[in-house]
Amino acid sequence: MSTIRKTLTFTEQQDKWIKAQIKDGGFTNESEYIRHLIREDQARNKKFIRLKESIKEGIDSGISEKTVKDIMNEVQSRLKSDGQI
Repeated sequence: MSTIRKTLTFTEQQDKWIKAQIKDGGFTNESEYIRHLIREDQARNKKFIRLKESIKEGIDSGISEKTVKDIMNEVQSRLKSDGQI
């Protein structure tokens, strides 16, 4: 994978924080720490996008004719069949 060099500017407080993360042994250098933060952000956004898609799917599916009791019974039956209760 090719790499691209970037120039980033941080406050003094942010710089101290980054250096502390490296000093604590979690990372070997600043680039590794920044890449770690980017990977975390990508994962968080991926989960958020999936959640938004699920919400849209629910809204698009319309209003259910089922009662709350019907839904609870379905959930309980599914959990029983999965061995969860």
